[in-house]
Amino acid sequence: MLDVENLDLYYGQSQILFGMSLHAAKGQITTVIGNNGAGKTSLLKAIAGRHPMSAGQVSLGGAPLRMTNAVDAARAGIAYVPQGREVFPMMSVLENLQTGFACLPKPEHFIPDRIYELFPVLKDMQTRRGGDLSGGQQQQLAIARALISQPRVLLLDEPTEGIQPNIIQQIGDALQQLRQAGEMAIVLVEQNASFAFGSGDSFVVVEGGRIKRTAHKADYSIELLKKDLAL
Repeated sequence: MLDVENLDLYYGQSQILFGMSLHAAKGQITTVIGNNGAGKTSLLKAIAGRHPMSAGQVSLGGAPLRMTNAVDAARAGIAYVPQGREVFPMMSVLENLQTGFACLPKPEHFIPDRIYELFPVLKDMQTRRGGDLSGGQQQQLAIARALISQPRVLLLDEPTEGIQPNIIQQIGDALQQLRQAGEMAIVLVEQNASFAFGSGDSFVVVEGGRIKRTAHKADYSIELLKKDLAL
């Protein structure tokens, strides 16, 4: 589904990513790991159109994308859930979800039942303000909002950070349901070793803005993953 080829990224005069290539298959979770500052978030931002690539190509379903910003990426079918969630604090849960309509035609401006099946708590809290939710509830809201746009690729940046264990389990269960549905490719950046290994089908290890190695789950282990996280 998603192919990234020879991606370079600069912040000003400083090069952050160096020739990074990544493949994320439909119906699978590709987990990107590495220590802090390795370039994982920068990679997701580049794919999501939030920071212009200096070189390289992003393709969906074999078709190269011509994107210059986040709107182009979203319209192409790339949904991004950033670290920090970026929930609108003064808007209700329902209003936050409705912001996901932006890239959809008018007849599709409704909340699918699937959203509330994945995250039942959101149905009970539709009228509550986003800023009044717990961190875990905000994370569920951010993922649900991304799914409203019916993406072909879902990018998640550390969804378990600062989240209580029971919510982590619920998020993990939701990701597995999305995986099993086989409708999208999921790219997960994660520092929680057990969640990263338990969720992933394949693993991309990033170090110093470069791909250090890639591995399928059968050829990897949580012990190796912890070493790659420098734990």
